[in-house]
Amino acid sequence: MASSSDSDDNSVSTFSSSLVFNIVVAAVIFVGFCILRPRFKRVYAPRTYAVGKEKRSPAIGSWPLAWIPAVLKVSDDKIIERVGLDTYMFLRYMRSMFVIFVVLSFLSLVTILPVNITGGGGATKLNRLTIANVPSESTKLWVHIVFFMVFVAWVLRNIFVELQVYTRLRIWWLTNPSHTGKVGASTIMVTTLPPALVDSDDRLRATFDLFPGGVRQVIVNRNCSELEEAVEERDALAASLEKQLTSYAAKCEKLYKKATKKGGEYKAPKRPTMRESKIPLRGPKLDAFEFLSTKIGELNRRIAELGGDPTQFNRQSSAFVFFNKQAAAHMAAQTVLDYKPFSMNLVSLDVNPDDIIWSNLNLNPYDRRIRGYVSLAATVGLVFVWTLMTGALTTLVGVKNLRKIPGLEHMSDSKFFGLFTGIVPAVVLAIVMALLPIILRLLLRLEGTPRVSEVNLRLLNRYFFFQVWNVYLITIFTSSIFSIATDGLKDPGSIISLIPDKVPGSSTPILTYILLLAFTGAAKEILQIVRLALRYIMPLLFAKTPRKICGAETPAQFDWATSIPTHSLIFLMGFSYSFIAPIVNCFAAVYFGLYYLVYRYQFLYVYNDANWVTGGLSFPKSVKQTMVGVYISEVYMLLMMVAKLANNDNINANAILRIIFPALILLLTIFAHIYINDAYMPIINYLPVRGAVEIEENPKIASTFPDVTGDGDLSSDTLDTDSISGAERTMRRRFYAAYGSLVPKRLIDYVLNKLPRLLDPSSRASDADAESLHAGPPRLPTITGASPAGSANGFVPMPTAQHYNAGAEIRPTSDNTNIMSIDSQAKPSTLYPPMINEPADQPDAPSIHSITSATELRQRRNPTMLSVNSATQRQSRYSMADTGPLVTSGDNALAEAFSNPALRAKATTCIWVPLDNCGLCNELYANVQNWGAGTVRVVTDGTWIDEKGHVRADVEFDPDDTDFIKPAMRADSLHKSG
Repeated sequence: MASSSDSDDNSVSTFSSSLVFNIVVAAVIFVGFCILRPRFKRVYAPRTYAVGKEKRSPAIGSWPLAWIPAVLKVSDDKIIERVGLDTYMFLRYMRSMFVIFVVLSFLSLVTILPVNITGGGGATKLNRLTIANVPSESTKLWVHIVFFMVFVAWVLRNIFVELQVYTRLRIWWLTNPSHTGKVGASTIMVTTLPPALVDSDDRLRATFDLFPGGVRQVIVNRNCSELEEAVEERDALAASLEKQLTSYAAKCEKLYKKATKKGGEYKAPKRPTMRESKIPLRGPKLDAFEFLSTKIGELNRRIAELGGDPTQFNRQSSAFVFFNKQAAAHMAAQTVLDYKPFSMNLVSLDVNPDDIIWSNLNLNPYDRRIRGYVSLAATVGLVFVWTLMTGALTTLVGVKNLRKIPGLEHMSDSKFFGLFTGIVPAVVLAIVMALLPIILRLLLRLEGTPRVSEVNLRLLNRYFFFQVWNVYLITIFTSSIFSIATDGLKDPGSIISLIPDKVPGSSTPILTYILLLAFTGAAKEILQIVRLALRYIMPLLFAKTPRKICGAETPAQFDWATSIPTHSLIFLMGFSYSFIAPIVNCFAAVYFGLYYLVYRYQFLYVYNDANWVTGGLSFPKSVKQTMVGVYISEVYMLLMMVAKLANNDNINANAILRIIFPALILLLTIFAHIYINDAYMPIINYLPVRGAVEIEENPKIASTFPDVTGDGDLSSDTLDTDSISGAERTMRRRFYAAYGSLVPKRLIDYVLNKLPRLLDPSSRASDADAESLHAGPPRLPTITGASPAGSANGFVPMPTAQHYNAGAEIRPTSDNTNIMSIDSQAKPSTLYPPMINEPADQPDAPSIHSITSATELRQRRNPTMLSVNSATQRQSRYSMADTGPLVTSGDNALAEAFSNPALRAKATTCIWVPLDNCGLCNELYANVQNWGAGTVRVVTDGTWIDEKGHVRADVEFDPDDTDFIKPAMRADSLHKSG
């Protein structure tokens, strides 16, 4: 067995090697990002063009470090406007964790660390910095207890303040016109309907008409599995046809240029062939273009036939209920709706059609329960499997086990050995844990969870449990638990007394894990190396069609379900060792500080989570995970004092009090947690009735950025937006939002009164904020379109029954139509006149779910009726609203928007392919349309073949929004395509 001195030397070598390695790697990556950022805007700044205009961030200069001040000076209300409340609360959480550990680092370094160093317990090397160096009988242990009490109070204070901020912002977000203007805000989705309500819209409407404002519309979902299969097969064939046509056009262009250059005769390349049978080598070879086009035409006719009359599909036991008032939807979600067990017991608020898992809407309630039990059992099984897997992997690379391998007995003095043991365990652990979310997410979907956002919110809890168990309790403490168990078998009575010596030794694995994520993890996050490869390398191999090229331009999405638990785990690691090994606090502060800076840039310039709109519901889960970290830390303190008492031969009142005080801390924390659950959680989930009433009486409240630190009524939370004092109060509220959780509000007011120039909007505003500050108070974007009755100056108040007869939907247009997929090469596109409203969007159009809608829907699906008027204008794919139809949409538009995607699918297919510069494929494209029997249209606008033979595309072009017209045939340039 290695000596204690060798073990300490290995710990120092492991820590120092890990520290140097991670700092060097992080520095290289950050330098690489600063160099690459101005050159690759498609990767590092897609939110400057690839989102709606009101969500875009201003471009940043080319100076390597210009991004740091650019993201730090963006005000809180502008962050909410651009990226939403979910992202803002996540950034606040990261900032509060950074502030918490900065304070803990300062206090522990000036108090606990000197006590540990001078403790006189005989520990050496890194253990001298831990509580293991303080003897059991020493009164210096009171320093750890007193300052741990301060640490807990500081964390709880930050939780209370952040929850107060969130509850204000949550109510503001729920009632803001940008949210209430979407019909999903006043809509609920109900599953497990009883048969009596499934078969009768009138009875279903009558059930919910009891709520204030009544019901605007009800839509019962339908089982259209046969139509779904036809649509999926059609789309797969269309993707294959696009790929082969694009490849053929590029080949024609290449051969024509080659023949022209050599002065020879151009010969068309051979067309691709395929077999109709799915069995290899069975059946005759057919022309791929003709076969695919014909098959797509047949499927389109089948889709038109099946989808022409939705009433032929059986009704499902789920429905959407559209209320005339938002408060009614929130009341219905909290009400017991049926007297039968499990009937109508699953109600979802703030429904977004793109967020729905349609296959999970018709599950029997008992089937859903059984699936839940099976999923839970599978999750428990995964706990044991992952425990064995992670324990085995980390044990294999452990110090003691490596020495047992022949030839490695003397590697303890090698620098490579220290680097290996400091890096490899953390990397192996990170790789193993990356596989887990895929399995957990699949289990949650199989349970019958009806929405993707609910899957992710539930995954937050399960993945955090796995992180705590496998990464923290199993992997991190493998060595200490093994040592305690080994020595305890020889003397079982000494197990408790071994804890003060063995547990502090586990600080080295914690430090190396935090170092890996703090430096290398944060740097990897901002470099986006995978995204860089997907944007510039993978397209050369896979993204061969214009549609896939534009798909590669879609901004990345943030993985909320796995990222938040990881940050909560780091808080747990840091806080649980805040009094054991104070140096951990410093690296936890570095971790949260770096990630906070990185995430501000990523969310403002890279990530686009349009479908993740929960109003910040992930923040309460972060709070609960933080409380878990506090509880575990308090248990550690209690066990540590009990273990110190067991090692103390002179048990006295002083030693007993050192146990009583940690127990009191734990008890007070439980009371604080109960208060949090009773005081804040009910307000967070639903819109308070009193708040809804006050906002209906004074709609300006909903459009004014709130005083997040205030405790007064909502009715007093308004601003005089047209006066100088109103602008100053706006700036004052920005200071409250930014610093109110750090220092008392009175101190902020004192500083602002002493330095009034800080309240001057022109001196504090960034370029992006200047226009909004001069125009009025900060607010979320209001609804574009016809102003409802009773509104003034374009303001849209909280919707009531009168708002739904205010006019038709108005679609925004884009001023940015010339951004191309290539930064340095831009090919101008054609400008078109404005788009008009479609007849289906008019309020008086019949519902596609009504019995009388069959004729109308057939017309909508008829290829001849789908042609867009030649005077219409295409729109940028980024100019449309992020989520959901507006409250001003007609009933039929709502019915279509909230119907199964298969019912929304058109019975025509758009094939988006480039037209070669010489018109070689004109005849082929015309034939494709003919083979498709009028249901296939070939669109060549917005894409081209460059001089090098590469396919290029306008990333803002929407091929599905173009005229249904055959390409022009020019006799002088027509070449036989073969």
